Amino acid sequence: MSELFSPFRLRELEFKNRIFLAPMCQYSALDGFAGTWHLVHLGGRAVGGAGLVMVEATGVAPEGRISPQDLGIWSTQHAAALAPIAAFIREQGCVAAIQLAHAGRKGSVDLPWRGGRPVGPEQGGWQTVAPSPAPFTASHPVPRELGAGELSEIVGRFAEAARHALDAGFQVAEVHMAHGYLLHQFLSPLSNRRGDDYGGTLENRMRLPLQVAQAVRDMWPPHLPLFVRISATDWVEGGWDLAQSVELARRLKEIGVDLIDCSSGGLTADAKIPDGPGFQTPFATAIRREAGIATGAVGLITEPAQAEQIVATALADAVFLGRELLRDPYWPLHAARALGVDLPWPAQYQRGKR
Repeated sequence: MSELFSPFRLRELEFKNRIFLAPMCQYSALDGFAGTWHLVHLGGRAVGGAGLVMVEATGVAPEGRISPQDLGIWSTQHAAALAPIAAFIREQGCVAAIQLAHAGRKGSVDLPWRGGRPVGPEQGGWQTVAPSPAPFTASHPVPRELGAGELSEIVGRFAEAARHALDAGFQVAEVHMAHGYLLHQFLSPLSNRRGDDYGGTLENRMRLPLQVAQAVRDMWPPHLPLFVRISATDWVEGGWDLAQSVELARRLKEIGVDLIDCSSGGLTADAKIPDGPGFQTPFATAIRREAGIATGAVGLITEPAQAEQIVATALADAVFLGRELLRDPYWPLHAARALGVDLPWPAQYQRGKR
């Protein structure tokens, strides 16, 4: 019996296996709207046997995007463009998920394959915002510090985006608190230098992220799960770290978050990240054990036996695959064969199963 291919249940939703497509920006939207690229990209991974397919970081506001080419979900029209994608994912027996995000000071940048440099209004860019007027790098513009009165608007944007995601047919929402984007910027003392109730102590730095999680949980139906992605460490001395992540996970669990998607880094451009196979899995294990919440492991998980071992030994409850599923959309089907699991293939592809 394979644990990787065993069902997994959160609230009233069952995942057919523990292989989840990690959210990965495609930088292929027009004015935030999903198109045929997103349908083919995401639909192909659902056909390929994943238990969950998650849409990339999707901006809760126009200025919440990373680039002008990112997806958005700030209107009913954006939800309508995503609805056929969510429906197709579900038709494959796969759970349809979406990550709700605000880029903060890391927004308004060009496509990564064009260098990812900041862009101005003439190129579709915008004034970025952040907890404090501290730029991501010296080459990034100084973000505008969010006023205390604006923070409730940010919370409302996430809640409204969750409502749009539900209307579009998604079954899981994930709040993005990782990789140096806005909510992570509030969590880390390296980027949050505020002197009010939203800065300074751990309790204050967690305040806005927890308010967002609560608002999304209140909007999201009680029978459907809510995920949160975190960076478990900044990989920088004096920054956000695992101990703080455990405390955040405990508080998120109290709110009603069901799974912590455990990544790392992204807050600073000069962090030294000791990456290697499964290098972030220990974060998922520690948070699972110390906070008593389900976790997903992500980061250089490439081999079927490796993924199986993570789940079978309770290091994490699921594995999120990113680049490996870019290389091979049918990795779950191939992994099942390698692990001796007779996984059903789509009827249209049965000729290729032998």
